[in-house]
Amino acid sequence: DARVRFDAMTQFGPAATLTSDGESFALTDLRDNRYLEGPTCPANIERLLGLRFSAAEVTHLLLGETPRIEAGRTTMVCQDGRYRITLLSDDGRRQELELELREGDEREPPDAQRLRLRRSEVFAPDGSTEWRATYDDYRFVVDPDDAQRRGVVMPYTVRFVDPRAGADTLVRFSAVDLNVEIPGGAFTQTPRPGLTVHHVGCD
Repeated sequence: DARVRFDAMTQFGPAATLTSDGESFALTDLRDNRYLEGPTCPANIERLLGLRFSAAEVTHLLLGETPRIEAGRTTMVCQDGRYRITLLSDDGRRQELELELREGDEREPPDAQRLRLRRSEVFAPDGSTEWRATYDDYRFVVDPDDAQRRGVVMPYTVRFVDPRAGADTLVRFSAVDLNVEIPGGAFTQTPRPGLTVHHVGCD
């Protein structure tokens, strides 16, 4: 799903709101008294989050998943209760995925082990970091519609770093709810009175 909404809050209330219905992007930025609108694309998502990814990719990142480079070769090592998977592309880039085993799973067969992503990092051909995502404070979130109280495990702290863009974004969740009823119009917005409206492209 390419629909997203992000609200940046302060102790005094909202500072910025980004919405995308999958096609149209809007950003209310009360810090600079402006309203940006345009197509949904990585360049526009980056204006608030510092993440040059699609809306769907950002959602996956915040849920403890990661985009992956196209790999021609893959290697894997297991050490100290963690797997490190390295994806190697034909153009010289590489991606490292570090996954942690849940305590007690070390002796389980691979298909029964429960893994949590701790780090995803992409390196340029010269060895420099293109971007890095780290995941911490995993918690179990119960599905309220499941009679057996099953649910999902999610990171409550996600940090994204892009050295090239000077971006360092830290997201901390105070609460996560599953199967919520989304109100109509949650993924669209209109400019508030007094805000300067700008149309932005995807350059």
